[in-house]
Order: sequence, then structure tokens, then C-alpha cells
Amino acid sequence: MNGLSKITASHRSRTAAVYLRQSTYVQVRDNTESTLRQYDLVERAVELGWAREDVLVIDADLGRSAKFGTERLGFRDLVAQVCLGEVGAVFGLEVSRLARSSADFARLLELARLTNALLVDADGVYDLADINDRLLLGLKGSMSEAELHILAGRLHGAKRAAAERGELRFPLPVGYVYDDEGMCVLDPDQEVQAAIADVFAVFQEQGSAFKVVGEFVGRRFPLRAYGGIWAGQLRWGKLTHSRVLGVLRNPSYAGTYVYGRYVTRRTVRPDGSVNTGIVLRPREEWPIVLHDHHEGYIGWADYLAIEAKLKANCTHDGARPPREGLALCQGIMVCGSCGRPMTTRYYEHQQAAYGCSSSRADHEATATCRSIRADAVDEPVARLLLSALSPGQIERALAAADEVTVRHGRSHRAAELAVERARFDAQRAERAFNAVEPENRLVARTLESRWEARLAALTEAEAALAQVREARSALPDRDGLRALAADLPGLWWAATTKDRDRKRLLRTMISDIMLLPETDRTRARIGVRWHTGATDILDIRRPHTSAQIRKTPAAARELIARLSPSHSNTEITAELARAGLTTGTGQPYTVAAVKWIRYTYKIPSSSPFGDGEIGVDEAAKILGITANAVYYWLTHDRLTGRKDASGRWCIPWNQQVEAACRRQIDASGHLVPRESLLHGMQPDELTIQRTADRLGVNCHVLYYWIRIGRLTARKGPDGRWCIPWDAHVETCCRSWLAHPEQFAARGVGSRPLPASDTADAELSIQQVAARLGVLPAAIAYQVKAGRLAARHRGNGRVAIPWNTTVEADLRTQLTRLKHPGPTGPGSHPLPADVAARGEISVQDAAARLGIRPGTIYHWIYCGDLTAHRTANGRVGIPWTAGVEAACRQRALKCTKFTPQSRTSTAGGAV
Repeated sequence: MNGLSKITASHRSRTAAVYLRQSTYVQVRDNTESTLRQYDLVERAVELGWAREDVLVIDADLGRSAKFGTERLGFRDLVAQVCLGEVGAVFGLEVSRLARSSADFARLLELARLTNALLVDADGVYDLADINDRLLLGLKGSMSEAELHILAGRLHGAKRAAAERGELRFPLPVGYVYDDEGMCVLDPDQEVQAAIADVFAVFQEQGSAFKVVGEFVGRRFPLRAYGGIWAGQLRWGKLTHSRVLGVLRNPSYAGTYVYGRYVTRRTVRPDGSVNTGIVLRPREEWPIVLHDHHEGYIGWADYLAIEAKLKANCTHDGARPPREGLALCQGIMVCGSCGRPMTTRYYEHQQAAYGCSSSRADHEATATCRSIRADAVDEPVARLLLSALSPGQIERALAAADEVTVRHGRSHRAAELAVERARFDAQRAERAFNAVEPENRLVARTLESRWEARLAALTEAEAALAQVREARSALPDRDGLRALAADLPGLWWAATTKDRDRKRLLRTMISDIMLLPETDRTRARIGVRWHTGATDILDIRRPHTSAQIRKTPAAARELIARLSPSHSNTEITAELARAGLTTGTGQPYTVAAVKWIRYTYKIPSSSPFGDGEIGVDEAAKILGITANAVYYWLTHDRLTGRKDASGRWCIPWNQQVEAACRRQIDASGHLVPRESLLHGMQPDELTIQRTADRLGVNCHVLYYWIRIGRLTARKGPDGRWCIPWDAHVETCCRSWLAHPEQFAARGVGSRPLPASDTADAELSIQQVAARLGVLPAAIAYQVKAGRLAARHRGNGRVAIPWNTTVEADLRTQLTRLKHPGPTGPGSHPLPADVAARGEISVQDAAARLGIRPGTIYHWIYCGDLTAHRTANGRVGIPWTAGVEAACRQRALKCTKFTPQSRTSTAGGAV
């Protein structure tokens, strides 16, 4: 070895790296001598002065190629250690073991020069700091790379030459085997042949790989195993969609020998690594194609047709194949306004529609982009197609009958082959059992059980064959088929004809269908373009919408309007039935339907009033009071009236009745304010009602001011409040109304108890409510219910003894499910069984109507609102839309609930 003097103590103080590599695992398995020679480099490093523990063996790349782009963990670790300066010398059997790529080899040399590392092979020791050694190693690296290229060129040239003669052997797809002479022939197993042939036959009929998989459900499919323990053996399994595509796209089944269908491509990832992948070449770029090389299951023309069909089925490339839905023009419908394909949407009750949804989603829809029901387009297009077809369809129908016959034979052919195989296995097991000596019971028992298992399998196969034959439907005779084929429209509209078959027939004649722009929304224009280039335009009327269908017919409206002044709803319903009139949906009229029609079309009903009778609203208008007051008089026998069949009040009216009503008004202090002084009232005093009217507020605001001591008042002999009134009092009241925030709480302790006359650790109701985050009414309710201890002070304020125990107990009471504390609308729920009957509580009713719960209680007390008490004492109100409408009407007519009164209330102080 040359250059031993280049090794110094500095090199020996570092690690000696021995790099091992074999290009393939086959070389590792077969060329063991080369591997042993590389391991012997450890002894060579020891002889050159390195300690054995300082010799590092890197053998992670055994079975890895050194060409560019190959991921080699061992070489990467070697470069990393050289870069760190930990390696004094790199040992290799030859330079080509390190790298077959000039880029990898040059990088290793540069790093070795920078770290003063040596390279050692069988020829000598190389110091990269010496320019001569660098030139020599560079030349060896280039020769190593060129050697790899030359070897690969020779191998590929030999393979291509053999492929051009059709003699290059490669793994055959299932259904083919090599015979003793090396020729490609059909698999002798007839079950395998039948399975492969059925794949192409079913695809020819159905036109879809998905349908092929569906036909093979419950049937096994062959697979030829390559590599591993099952190499060369025939395996059986389930047919998948990917395997169907592999069979259909393989030109070997067309009897064609192809070399170069796949090519290796390298790409550089963003991180700089090289990825090597296999890419399928287009058919036009296949380098070697030999037709009629061997016997095929199909012809080359069939293969091209299958390829075109698969491409037409590929929807992500823009294809729109016929599907199973009922929309006949699915996939070929185009919008004539924006020019984009129209999508198909399916709805309930076997309804479909074509829409320009893609343009709308992309904000590219035009003013005339439309949607249309599928049946509105399909029926005229189908009639146009049938009228354009010639009547010579008999021969085609007969050909279809022959195809059905072949299909039926193929459907049970697989079962027949399975029976034949099971019978052969049973016979072979029988022969094996008969050949054994009877005295040898150890063997005879095993063969007997095997024979019984084969017989059981034969029985199952025969039962499956019988089931397939029984399921086969009988075919009509040829004469009947000729008669049926003569009526092509009958075949088209037959219930047994599949939507997919109709679409396929339609597309053989029609290229596309366009929904042309049309400003009239009641009509549509359809453009049909045939494959011949001819065009037709169909002008159709759009189907009625659901609203138009449900609209009441004009005859029914006229009859109801004519009979309404003199007939009741029940009588009108009977007249409609006698006239044979129905609703827009074909249903007979009911009383509810007649009521709704009269309400919708503002048809007046017959007057329920007799001579000298008026209604509640008219009486309230005459007297100048609210309708609620009149209802109150009627329900409390203060005013005479009657109810008609519809529930309306009819009041007999004359001068005496009016005079009696006005006397009741004069005797009431709530209906209208009195101009004269009440008994015991001073001239400078006003009543609550007159003061509220003067200030434009609700009476409850004044009651609140009097209760908290802000407004001075006294009670007269009759118990009415009398308010001393002058300009100063009016100015103060209006100031309070202008600044309502003075009545709002201002946080914790907004109403603290006075320091005097208050024990330690006592809080007011407002302070407790603020501390717990609830309404003060909830705390007051707990005190009233006896759940919270409290005492009343001299001024009426409530003082609550407070500590941690009281706070914990009160929080538990308030957080308990459905606690009785009033915390707002819905805080008083009714029992579940009562709520299920459509009843609600007083608080829920008040929340819906936007009024106080006290008003609801007043209506119940007066009999204006129906209610009852539940088992737990709560008040339940039967609630319907009619009840809610009546309550809203009653609230609007009452002067206490006018918008003016609500908006002028002093900051919610009441």
C-alpha cells in the first residue's frame, strides 16, 4: 500500500471509520466474499496503528445503491462525523463503495480536506491536502460514476432488445401463465378464465367499474401472488374497485405486449431531498407495443373503447357520465345565460331540478340564469327523441334479447364451475380414502374426515347453483319480443326500463341541452343539439309553483263572497260541497278553510246584530271608554247582552241603556277623571288619575312616590289619595321624570340600612341581592316564605342577620332546580304534564304580551281569560294563537297599556 507515511499521530488519535456497502440485497445474500473483504478492513486499520476500540464500522448501507438521490443513512452518518472532525481516516474497499455520484463524492472529499482526514482503499492512502491525491481521487470518482452509467446502459439495451422481440419476461397478470416453452398463454383454470371474462362482459353491459364490483359481491376473484412465501401461487379473494380498474386498464388482456408503460421520475423536495417515483406514461408514449402477441380476453378495439369509457366516467376531469337518478338530462344540461353546466338536485317525493348553482356560488350568475324542474324538461325532450327515432328497432331488440340470454348464462356459469371443482375435490378425497389400508386407522380416520368435508362443500356448491337457477327470470319468446320492440315509446316509458338506460340512449342521439334565456318566468325555451349538428328549440310552460297550486280557485272565492252576507260558515261549507268545489290541493272545504279564505280575501261575514243591537267596540266608542270596561260590565251582569254562534257580543241599545251606562261611568273613579271635587277633597288637591294625566305617566309611578315618601298625599274619607298640588310640586315631579336614574340601584349597598338602630352583621334586601347576583324580589320572597330570617325596622325596612352559614344556605335555596323565587319570565314553570297540554303560566303569558303579571291576574279574576289551578297550586292558562290575539287586542284597547304610558314611566321605578 502506498502513502503509509501520510498517517500521523494526529490521525491515529481520532476514529478510523470503515464504510461497507453492497448495491442490492441479492449481492448481500450471494456475494458474501465481498462483504467479508470489507469487514477485514478493520484488521487493516489496526495494522496501521489504530486501536481496535477506535475503529468504527459503518454497515448501515448494505443493500443500498450509491447513485445520486438514494437515501443512505450510513453515508450520512459518515459525512456528519467527518464534518465534526472526529474521523482521522475513512477506509473503503474501493472508491466506488463510498459514492457513485460526483456530487456526493466531491462533498466528502471537501469535508475530509477541511478536517485533515485521510481516505484509504486497497491502492493506498490519500491526503486531500495534497493536490495530486485530490486529482487522483476526483478521477476515480468520475470513473466510478461513468461505470455505473455504462453498466446501466448495457442492461437496459439488452432488456429493450428482448422486449422488441417480445421475449422479455415479466410478471404476468392474473389469467395468464407461462407454459413450458416460455410462451404467454391463458390460465388453464377455467374458473380463473371465467372470472376475468366476466369482468369485461359486465363492464361492457353496465359501463362502470363500480357496477362490476357490485356484480361480484359474494363471488371470489383470483389473484396471482408474486414474491414472498406465496410466490407463484393462485390466491382467491374479494374483487375491489382498484383491482377492477387494474384489469380494465391492462393491455395484456387485449393480447398486446407492452414495454415501457411506466417510467421512473425524480423530483426534488423543498427540503432538498430527492424523491424517486414511478409514473404511468400516456399510451401514445409507450416505446414498444406488439399487438396479437398472445391470446387475449378482448380485442385491441375493445381495449380502446374501455379506455375511452373510463375517461368519460372520470368526473374530476370534467366528465359527466349518466347516473342512476331520475333526471334524464343530468350531465348534459347547460345554462344558456352564463354557459356553465347546470347541476342536478334531488328532493323528496321523487322530485329533481336543474340549477345554475355553480355560477351563483362564484358570483357569476346573470340576470337570466334560472332553475327549472327536471320533469318539465325531460318529458318534452323524451317525446322529441322518440319522434326522431326511426321505427326499425326490432333487430336491436332481438340483439338485446340475445345479450340477456348470455348474461343469464354467465350469471350461473361461475356457480357451475364451483360445483365442478367441489365434485373433483370430493372424488379425489374418495380415491385417497379407498387407497389406504383398512387396518391403518390412524391414516384412515384423517382421510375419512377430509372426504366428509369435501362432500359437505359439494353439497353447498350444488345448493348455491340451484338457487341461482331458480332466481333466473324467464325470457319472453322472440315473437313477443318483436311485438314489444315495435313499440319503442312503450319500451321507453315502461317501469322496468332503468333511468340509466334511458340516459345512455338519449346521449347516443343528443349532444347537449341548453336552457335558453327567457325573461318570462312562466315559460322556458329549451335548445336541443343533436350529434349530427342539427338543433331544435322547444317552447314550454313552466309547472305551477306550490303557492299557485294551493291558491283557492276563483269559482270558490266568488261563491263564498256571494253567500257570506246571508249564510254562516257551516252553510257555506255545505254549499261548496254541493257545488263540487274543492281546494287547490283537491281536498273538500271545511269550516276552518272557509274562515281562512274570508280572512285572507277580506270577505265580510253576515252581521250577527239584530234590530237595535250594537257591538262592544261601537258601545265603547259611544261612551268614550275602553272595550275592556264594556266586557267587564257584560261578564258581571252590569250590562245586558247576548252572544251569537261565533261568540260575538250583541248589546241591545237605546237611550235608556246609554243613560244607565253613563251613570256607571260617573260613579267610577277609574274610567274618566271627574271634574267636580270628590267628597272631602280640597280645592288645591288632585286625585291620582288627574295627576297621572297631567304628568303623562302611569298611575303606579305616583303610588310608588307616595310609598317611598317622595310625594306628599293623604287619604280622603272614601279612601282615595288626595295630593296637594301647586307649581312647586309639579316642578319637582317633572324633574324626577327627567332624571329617572335617581330611582335605579347603584351597586352593592345602594339602599343600605341606617347605621343607627341596626345590629352588627345585618344587611338590607338590596345588599343581599347584589352580593348573590339575583333580583331583590327573590330575596324578599325567601323572607316571606320563612326560608330566610329577618326583622322589620321601625321605618318598614327589612334587616337580615348575615353570616357565612346564612349565605351558604341561601345560595343553596336559590340554585335549587325550579326554586320558587321570582327571577324573571319563565321562572315559574308549570308541571311537565300541564305544559304538555299547551298551557303556560301567568309569568310566561305576561312575558309574551309585554305587560305586568298583575294584569293577567286581573283578566282571570274578571273572567276575561280562562285559567285553572294545577295540583301544586299554580295557575295554568290554556294558550292558543286565538287566545294570544285576543289578549293583545285587549291590552291595546286599555288606556293603561298605551305606548305613551309605557315610555313615560319613571325609569322602571314601579
